[in-house]
Amino acid sequence: MPEGNKVGNQELRYLLDPYLDWAAGEGVPIHEDFCVDLHSLETAPWARTETNGAFVHLKGRGDFISVFLYELTPGAKSAPCRHLFEEVFLVLSGHGSTQIETHDGVTHSFEWGPNSLFAIPLNTPYRLFNGSGTEPARLAATNDLPVTMNLFHRHSFIFANETRFPEREGPGDPGWFAGEGEFVPAQRGRKMWETNFVPDLNAFELTKWNRRGAGSANMQFCLADGVTHTHCSEMSVGTYKKAHRHPPDFHVFIVSGHGYSLFWYEGDAEYTRIDWAHGSVFAPPDRMFHQHFTVSGEPVRYVATAMGSTRYPFTAEKRALKLGVDVSVKEGGFQIEYEDQDPAIHALYLEELAKHGIACRMGEYMDESVLLEAPA
Repeated sequence: MPEGNKVGNQELRYLLDPYLDWAAGEGVPIHEDFCVDLHSLETAPWARTETNGAFVHLKGRGDFISVFLYELTPGAKSAPCRHLFEEVFLVLSGHGSTQIETHDGVTHSFEWGPNSLFAIPLNTPYRLFNGSGTEPARLAATNDLPVTMNLFHRHSFIFANETRFPEREGPGDPGWFAGEGEFVPAQRGRKMWETNFVPDLNAFELTKWNRRGAGSANMQFCLADGVTHTHCSEMSVGTYKKAHRHPPDFHVFIVSGHGYSLFWYEGDAEYTRIDWAHGSVFAPPDRMFHQHFTVSGEPVRYVATAMGSTRYPFTAEKRALKLGVDVSVKEGGFQIEYEDQDPAIHALYLEELAKHGIACRMGEYMDESVLLEAPA
């Protein structure tokens, strides 16, 4: 009988996962959970990057993307690097800079701090620098290496490929590496900002999108003309979003405030609750309903990353999601309207607000009695 992937002395090459095999060989911790605190995760020296690093494989990450965690010790810099997969960086803590070299040989450098967001244009040489001589810097990078590695399974093709993609670098304006960009209008809340760098997500102006929830605001990002989806959402004080569901791989990173989320599958009798704050990240599994609630005295902002951007949805399923994310499930969409949610959800929210001394503001946007009287 076969044992493992061998019959006798013969290795059987089937059911392979090149990405997971590669990750296991990198020698850094691999963290797997439903939700994690990126500030506290263990890292270890990562020879490839000359930083301390870790991999974050959340339960709902799906097949296409994962998260790398980079930690730069005081005064450190990463190894020169280029690769044929996308990375979208979120700065968790610390201050520093990134240096990239565009296809014309010009070097661009931009400085970042907590809650900065940036993308490395595909296969562009870059390095990360910690600007402090006393404090470490920690960054989380959403990447599509899983699908890239599993598609090509040749390391040299991914990490030593000299093909350049000038169109990914922006329109030639160095301001795109300094926080400037271009506003791209769209219908029904999918307004988009195209750039390579957002200096501070908490200072960035979002646009109202009340169809997604009371006092909700949002901005879609197109970073380095990539296929990686990124958007920033805000929940105002004393409010919460409408429940929704979608395909896997949406990673939700909290960048301000604190609160909790409820998770359930259709037909479940109970909810799973996760409490979160700055540095938390979670990824709801495939088609699992989830709903986000703020209980802090400041607005909550989060940034969500996934495979399939607003410009390049990547799959028909993601295209349908982008068209129906604010449409009721009763109409074939992905969202539960307030009047259709379980009354226990709002009752729990009122209890949580009272614990934190926060007033509920849902009544400013709708008849709040509906939230307590709606059928389960």
